[in-house]
Amino acid sequence: MDLLQLRYFQTVARYEHISRAAEELRVAQPSLSRTIARLEAELGSPLFDRQGRRIRLNPYGAIFLRHVDRALSELDDGRRALRDARDTGLGRVSVASETLLTITHLLGSFRAAHPRADVRLFQSTAKEMDRRLRAREVDFCVASQPLTGSGLTAVELAREEVLLAVPRGHWLDGREKVTVPEIADEPFVTTRQGHWQRALLDRLFAAEGLTPRLSCEGDEPGASQDMISAGLGIGLIPAMSRRVGTDVSVPVAWVHMDAPGCHRVLSLVSNRDAYLSEAALKFQEFCTSRPFMTHRLPDPRRGRARRDS
Repeated sequence: MDLLQLRYFQTVARYEHISRAAEELRVAQPSLSRTIARLEAELGSPLFDRQGRRIRLNPYGAIFLRHVDRALSELDDGRRALRDARDTGLGRVSVASETLLTITHLLGSFRAAHPRADVRLFQSTAKEMDRRLRAREVDFCVASQPLTGSGLTAVELAREEVLLAVPRGHWLDGREKVTVPEIADEPFVTTRQGHWQRALLDRLFAAEGLTPRLSCEGDEPGASQDMISAGLGIGLIPAMSRRVGTDVSVPVAWVHMDAPGCHRVLSLVSNRDAYLSEAALKFQEFCTSRPFMTHRLPDPRRGRARRDS
C-alpha cells in the first residue's frame, strides 16, 4: 500500500465515478481501476459495490475512507507546516465564502494590516465549503448557512436583517413592510439551491404553505441586485448590500419583510483539528476581535428619499 493508492482511493470515493476521478487525477481510467483493484486485493476486502459502470462506496470502503482522510490530512498539514517554517512571510490563509461581496472589505483590511500574509479566496456553496474544510483545502469558511458536521467549529461574526429589493416603480416601492402571502405571485430573482438566499426564500414560503415563483436562478448572489433593478423580478438581499451604497448605480427600492427569521447569520467556520499557519491564526483573531459589520439597519424610506433627491 502506498500514498498514491490512498490518494486515488480518496478521489474515487468522493466522486463514486471512475471517469470523473480519473479526469481530476489526470490518469487513464484503466490505470485508475487497476490501482483500486490492487488496493482492494492488499486489504483483502472490496471497497466499492459495482453495477456495470456504476460504483458505490460500500460499508468497508466507508470505514477505510475515514482513516485515509485522517492520514492524508495529517500529511498535508505536515507539508504546510514545513512550508511555513521555510517561509519568510506569515504563511498562507485560505478562505471560502458563498459570495465575494461579503468578505471583500474584511480581506482588504486584513491584507492592509498584514501585508506579508498570502491570502487565497474561493467562492463555494455550503456543500462545497463543507467538503473543502474536511479536505483541508481551506482554513476558514465565512458561511451564511450552518456547517454543523463533526469536527467543525463555528463562531458567529454578525447577524443582519434580510430585506426585499424591488425595481423602482414597482407597486411595493415606498412600502415599509410586506408579508410573504402578499408577494406569493411575484417573480423572484434568486440563487440556485445550495446558496443561502435560496434556502431562506424556500423556508419563508414553506412556512406559509407556499412555493416561490422563480424568474431567475444564478450562481453569483452579487448579481441579483442588478437583475432586480432591470425589472426581472424581486429578491431577498442582505442589509449589508444596502449599506454599501450601490443604490446609485443599481437603483432598487427596499422593503422590510414581515416574516419571522428573515435574517442572515454569518459565521467563521473552521476544522477543529486542522493545522493553522501564523497567517491563519492572525486572520482568525482579526475576524473575531472586532465587529464584522455595522449592525444599524437601513431605513427603506430614507434610501428612497436619497434617490429621489
